[in-house]
Amino acid sequence: MKNFTQMMKQAQELQGRMAEMQAEMENTRCEGRSGAGLVVVTLNGKGDLMGIKIDPSLIKPDEAEILEDLIVAAHSDAKDKLEEMMKQKMKSLTGGLPLPPGLNPF
Repeated sequence: MKNFTQMMKQAQELQGRMAEMQAEMENTRCEGRSGAGLVVVTLNGKGDLMGIKIDPSLIKPDEAEILEDLIVAAHSDAKDKLEEMMKQKMKSLTGGLPLPPGLNPF
């Protein structure tokens, strides 16, 4: 029974650290870039779009499709970076042990 109590205590500690990490991630910003930096998309740690910067040279009515594609590419880049950042934080939080699918906080 002692091992079970110890395991429950460790689970509660992990849950507390995960909650702290989630709060920290909300304040984290991650930028994705495309078109050699002409389009920059900023996401927060939850993956919410926080901003888009577009170089004025791209704002041409006849090239709207190119701009749309660059925005999508920049968003994808930011999302990939954010996911990698989260994986690294989770790895450090859990000591490298994988979490069961239902316990992933993101």
